[in-house]
Amino acid sequence: MKKILVTGGCGFIGSHTIVDLLNNGFDVISIDSFLNSSEESIKGIEAITGKKIKNYCVDLCDMEATRKVFAENKDIIGVIHFAALKSVGESVDKPLWYYRNNINSLLNILSICSEFDVQNLIFSSSCSVYGNATELPVTETTPLQKAESPYALTKQIGETMIQDYCNINPQFNAILLRYFNPAGAHKSALLGEAPVNPALSLVPVITETAIGKRGKATVFGNDYDTRDGSCIRDYIHVMDLANAHTKAMQYAMENKEAGTCDVFNLGIGEGVTVLEAIKAFEKVTRQKLNYEIGPRRPGDVVAIYSNYKKAAEKLSWEPTRGIEDIMSTAWEWEKKRSAKPTIA
Repeated sequence: MKKILVTGGCGFIGSHTIVDLLNNGFDVISIDSFLNSSEESIKGIEAITGKKIKNYCVDLCDMEATRKVFAENKDIIGVIHFAALKSVGESVDKPLWYYRNNINSLLNILSICSEFDVQNLIFSSSCSVYGNATELPVTETTPLQKAESPYALTKQIGETMIQDYCNINPQFNAILLRYFNPAGAHKSALLGEAPVNPALSLVPVITETAIGKRGKATVFGNDYDTRDGSCIRDYIHVMDLANAHTKAMQYAMENKEAGTCDVFNLGIGEGVTVLEAIKAFEKVTRQKLNYEIGPRRPGDVVAIYSNYKKAAEKLSWEPTRGIEDIMSTAWEWEKKRSAKPTIA
């Protein structure tokens, strides 16, 4: 079997990626410390795929504990590295925590991959590396601007670390996936976004407000230079994103460009404002959302959306779902997880 280690495998994107990997013939193990996830995600994966998944509850900043996972699974051929703290606002408030966690965990993964001769790495990067981009849509060659948050800076540093490692390891295959705003849920409603800490991403904030878990949602700023004054983002369905990770691993394993560190944008190639996203939710669910306009949020860029042509050409990947699919599956997941008992 082709065994893949998924770090952060019980998180939102990691759990959906495990489903896609299993459906494409991979054997998978997970590392997740449950810092902002739940082992209930494993139940969702198993209910969907009918396959058992082993998760190691390990903090990747713990070098020895991480090494033991590799020692017990010497047939690992690739790593998909999701595990990281990811809140823009929280990173502004707690920068040292973000630097310590996100950078040290990646350093350990690279070191142990070298030790155990694991030659394939897919890195969960972010469109935040572009900062306030000078051109839209952004391409992989768009110059990176100053990071707008410590979170974004950890992604820029992470990319540089991997590039430097590839420069001295000609057999190592690394792919950096810069994706935009993952959202939605598995069509079964057995798996979706269920953070342990309060949700900060727009779509779960919308669904939690609509179902009554929150009194109201806040739109952070309506005075930006956009078509309706709210920030513009590129929302990508989590299952499309999951499939891109599988295709990226397959591409790396084919050793098409050994010794390189390739970069791919993953989005739907369209910008949606926050207010347009709310309208899309109201349309597909027929639920009126209670929201207010608040002040701008520190660390937010004005607008960012992608050109994914390179991923289409080299990875044979295309997004198949849009903002309405995102909202409808997210709403079905919210209704499912808000009922008792929950899956994840």
